[in-house]
Amino acid sequence: MSPAAEPGVPREHAALRGQRVTVMGLGLFGGGLEVTRYLAGLGARVTVTDLRPKEKLAESLAALAASTHAPVELVLGEHRERDFTDTELVIANPAVAPSNPFLAAARRAGVPISSELVLFLEATRARVVLVTGTQGKSSTSHQTAALLAASGFRVELGGNIGRSLLSTLDELGGEAIAVVEISSYQLEALPERMRATPSVAAACCTNVLADHLERHGTLEAYDAAKRRILELCDERSVCVLNRDDPRVSAWRTTRGATWWYSARGAAGAELGIARGEFRRGSEVLGRVADLRVPGAYQQENVLAALGLARALGAAPEALAAAVPTLTGLEHREQDLGSFGGRRVWDNGVSTTPDSTIAALRSLARPLVVLIGGQMKNLPLDELVDELRSRDARVVLFGGSRDELAPAFARGGIEHVLAPTVADAVPAAWSLARAADEILFSPACASFDAYRNFKDRAAAFRAALPARDGESPGAVS
Repeated sequence: MSPAAEPGVPREHAALRGQRVTVMGLGLFGGGLEVTRYLAGLGARVTVTDLRPKEKLAESLAALAASTHAPVELVLGEHRERDFTDTELVIANPAVAPSNPFLAAARRAGVPISSELVLFLEATRARVVLVTGTQGKSSTSHQTAALLAASGFRVELGGNIGRSLLSTLDELGGEAIAVVEISSYQLEALPERMRATPSVAAACCTNVLADHLERHGTLEAYDAAKRRILELCDERSVCVLNRDDPRVSAWRTTRGATWWYSARGAAGAELGIARGEFRRGSEVLGRVADLRVPGAYQQENVLAALGLARALGAAPEALAAAVPTLTGLEHREQDLGSFGGRRVWDNGVSTTPDSTIAALRSLARPLVVLIGGQMKNLPLDELVDELRSRDARVVLFGGSRDELAPAFARGGIEHVLAPTVADAVPAAWSLARAADEILFSPACASFDAYRNFKDRAAAFRAALPARDGESPGAVS
């Protein structure tokens, strides 16, 4: 029998009081901060270990000291095997691959390995919506939360989109909904015998495209990691899956209901777009013309979000009324306005060629495109073909600019090289012709020079000239 929980302590985790728990990875952004605070609050004996020295973790350590009042042992600049073998639980940061030798040592010693996500799913009383996918998972999560909130539900949005939801365990009852963006890293790291989770009311996968092969090795392994989202569903769950994506359409669910969605009229789709309307069968969930979020591909994301919200019980009329109120996330084909006589688009979220291709096809304007960063092991042929068909010109910037250049040269793409984002901006204006607009869509990872894509996009905005009619520094 599980021990009785103290007030504010979920029954599922009451047994952790007094137990030794190792948290692997505090992280530069405090990725392990919330789970450390939570475990220490339960009364666990927590050790936090990170390969980075304390100097590099200063920001995260300050946040930990400010928010965690129970004692926490810190092991920084190294990992010690005994912290993984002489303990009762390991909580691994999703950035750590399951093949890591210290995690392997924990498994050999019979120590269970879990994650912040699993702790949340075990203990939350809220109904949970899980959203994954190579592209569109953040937008779909954001739109789902907005649609549910507009329909009168208590909603919290978190997960990979940037916020831990462990702090909501006390606040969210069974009437509330938690919308959780979940990455392939988080899914891959689920326990091998992960059971269906009664809290998961709905799950969605937007697509599976080539990405993160440096972690997963092959596209097939990446697809298998994404597919693990189905393991979290039970007989009451609704799986909202993209019929238009070749890999996702091959998935087969074994529990719960499956609602396929298709923006292209695929046969057998529960959710679709017809006669200018978002529809579920005969139900009208909104008018496409009312959608103000830029990017044609966002129609697919909104269609999925409408399906998820409907599966959670939102009324069709409320959803249709909410569609005109939806907004996009920053750095997703965001129109920044006119600078130096040229319209500028921030698609800084792009870290793959596919995501830049989607933006190019959506904008359909004459463009100069800023591409660069840390090159991934992904093919560039389709991106080069798309740029050539548009007669686009390109500025290649960052650490991989010299590696990128031969592919663009072979494709006959007019391009110039720039060391940094700050150098790339004036180069783009120099390269532009009369009607050209400027698109920042890097198609590469940001880790050559930045902590994440948001920092890189901020550097791009900071390098822009004054917005037409405003003083310098007006972009936010």
